[in-house]
Amino acid sequence: MIFFATMEQIVAVNSDSKPVICREENIMTKIQMTTPLVEMDGDEMTRILWKMIKDELLLPYIDLNTEYYDLGLAHRNDTDDQVTIDAAEATKKYGVAVKCATITPNHARMDEYDLKKMYKSPNGTIRAILDGTVFRAPIVVKGIEPCVRNWKKPITLARHAYGDIYKNTEMYIDKPGKVELVYTSEDGEEKRALVQDFKAPGVAMGMHNMEASIESFARSCFNYALDTKQDVWFGAKDTISKTYDAKFKQVFQTIFDEEFKEKFEEAGLTYFYSLIDDIVARVMKAEGGFIWACKNYDGDVMSDMVSSAFGSLAMMTSVLVSPNGYYEYEAAHGTVQRHYYRHLEGGETSTNSVATIFAWTGALRKRGELDGNAELAQFADKLEKATLTTIESGKMTKDLALITTIENPTVLNSEGFILAIRETLDTLLK
Repeated sequence: MIFFATMEQIVAVNSDSKPVICREENIMTKIQMTTPLVEMDGDEMTRILWKMIKDELLLPYIDLNTEYYDLGLAHRNDTDDQVTIDAAEATKKYGVAVKCATITPNHARMDEYDLKKMYKSPNGTIRAILDGTVFRAPIVVKGIEPCVRNWKKPITLARHAYGDIYKNTEMYIDKPGKVELVYTSEDGEEKRALVQDFKAPGVAMGMHNMEASIESFARSCFNYALDTKQDVWFGAKDTISKTYDAKFKQVFQTIFDEEFKEKFEEAGLTYFYSLIDDIVARVMKAEGGFIWACKNYDGDVMSDMVSSAFGSLAMMTSVLVSPNGYYEYEAAHGTVQRHYYRHLEGGETSTNSVATIFAWTGALRKRGELDGNAELAQFADKLEKATLTTIESGKMTKDLALITTIENPTVLNSEGFILAIRETLDTLLK
């Protein structure tokens, strides 16, 4: 239970039985946690915001219980990326994780961080271990109107969280020769298919998916649709990819027909499949209020498009939901590299932290739900309300101030925005 006092000061005793001096206002008993969250720290500007959020919006109110993993690129390099695997396995153990944005290195990062090798996307590694589906939805707030004028309701992106380009194998071809796709069965049967007869240098890539993962993806989408009372749209390119994408189409249709058709009819919901380019065109003309199921790469790209069109890349939630009951919450955007370099030079930044805050609230709410900790879940609700109320009062970061319909907004820097949310939160908690 949270309580406030207005005495000059109070002497209290903390968990280590040491006296603590509590000053005049906002004195409260911290909310307790029984089961840890898996906390995955990240990179660059989002790492800076991560600490601000913990210091100002979480630790003053919650006796925060986390199992910490540093997924910053430097530490991933030091551990040969074992820390990423350990974090995913810990998520299996505790059920709920919250993750900061991380760098997926390219050639430039190899030199910048003196990397041993070009590590794969940590998100891809985690998703491969946990399986499940990533659901992304824009954070809608008054005063921030969608760029697409007919979008009236949030569009939830369901991103398949396994395989494709995120689990690929690539090769640079430096001289003429044949690249073939070769399959050798356990009993020795061999199948071969020509990828390309290279007459000059080029590049080749192999990628895969698992039928069981596609089935899990389909069931997750249909179950989430029933839970949230939303239609499901799904698009692929089966006219071109007559085996790979066609398998996605077939699995979705089979599972829908055999397991969900009657349930959808009873709920007044629909499932709609079309080619991905047609789906994109339809989305732009729709009102929203549906789940858009996407293959891994499509979901990565389209979630950024949808979030930006609804206001900002920093205004989209993301949660990986595993069929085994694991949940991993994160912001849908990257590490905000440009702001980080400015920060390192001593310049002021106005970086939107909303999605990162909502990653924490999503994880805390789920932790509270699973543990029967109503106080923790309620705190998450109030922190989200405080965040949106702060924006609606006209206090916001620069990216939102440039597009808001609120007159004369107050543009705050990165820390100032978080402090403004804390002020609103304190008011809500009284």
